[in-house]
Amino acid sequence: MHESEAEENGRPPDESTTPEQILTVPDTAAGLRIDQFLAQQFSSHSRASIQRCIRAKRVLRNDNPCRPADTIHPGDRVRIAWPAERRFTLTAESMPLDIIYEDDDILVLNKPAGLVVHPAKGHWSGTLVHGLLGYDEHSFRQLGDEIRPGIVHRLDRDTSGALVVARTEAARFALGRAFRERHVEKTYLAIAVGEFGRRDGVIRAPIGRHPRDRKSMAVVERGGKPAVTHYRVLATVGVLTLAEVRIETGRTHQIRVHFAHSFHPILGDPMYGGRQRGAPITVERQMLHAWKLAFPHPRTGQIRQYIAPLPEDFRSALARAGLPGPGCSPPEDHPPKPLPQDGD
Repeated sequence: MHESEAEENGRPPDESTTPEQILTVPDTAAGLRIDQFLAQQFSSHSRASIQRCIRAKRVLRNDNPCRPADTIHPGDRVRIAWPAERRFTLTAESMPLDIIYEDDDILVLNKPAGLVVHPAKGHWSGTLVHGLLGYDEHSFRQLGDEIRPGIVHRLDRDTSGALVVARTEAARFALGRAFRERHVEKTYLAIAVGEFGRRDGVIRAPIGRHPRDRKSMAVVERGGKPAVTHYRVLATVGVLTLAEVRIETGRTHQIRVHFAHSFHPILGDPMYGGRQRGAPITVERQMLHAWKLAFPHPRTGQIRQYIAPLPEDFRSALARAGLPGPGCSPPEDHPPKPLPQDGD
């Protein structure tokens, strides 16, 4: 299996393959793209995974490599070498967990920056999931998902803050529904580069895969998912702004992408932040912290809010920048100025 295929599907790389399958194109499939044809023949495989196989030269048409968009003809001989699936067994690992709250149904954690939430590309050990097994293996082993037991939402590796995990299947189902139905309120603190020129605003811009860099996200005109980010300026000193951010949607890298798109990238963001040569301080990671998390408790339905204290590196950045901590009032002397962004 090619590494990119395995890792995109949440499994470790595996170079072995399953036995080949050979198909002869019937008359009824004339004129179809080869990826369409194979998606019809193998409903258990997504079209995206079939396209990855084609690009990896695991699919041959008349013994020749092909492209996903190639048209097939009656009598064509299509040979497929599917990548073999390999079961990935999680192991329990001992690690310190900063627990804000726990009961029989949930754990609310203050995730440190640098910790990956679940196994993924390049991180098959040392994740939060491994630590959860080390903390309560009995509960988390009983959950249905073998790769992400208890995980109902994520934070980027270098974003710190509040994260809730489920300890039972019933809690996992209830929390998953609360996130899908947008009954969860997520509030972040961010240090951004630039003066916003207004006290608050809304960024509405669809997010999808970057058209040229598939490892990153971007605001896109076509094919993106709706994304809505609310922000409130708490303080601005020089070219740095402390903002309170609330997201209605939970798209990958949403705040980082929306702020960069609005020409106010998150301080220290290595992917979307640019070089930030004008920033008065340097930091080791993006200054983004999941500050508050409010959701209906999966057993009682009662709305509860949990606050994750700021980590030392974030507090140090605020102090070095001369920015006040959270809880300050928005400045009263900010003259409104246009802010380049989609929607408002």
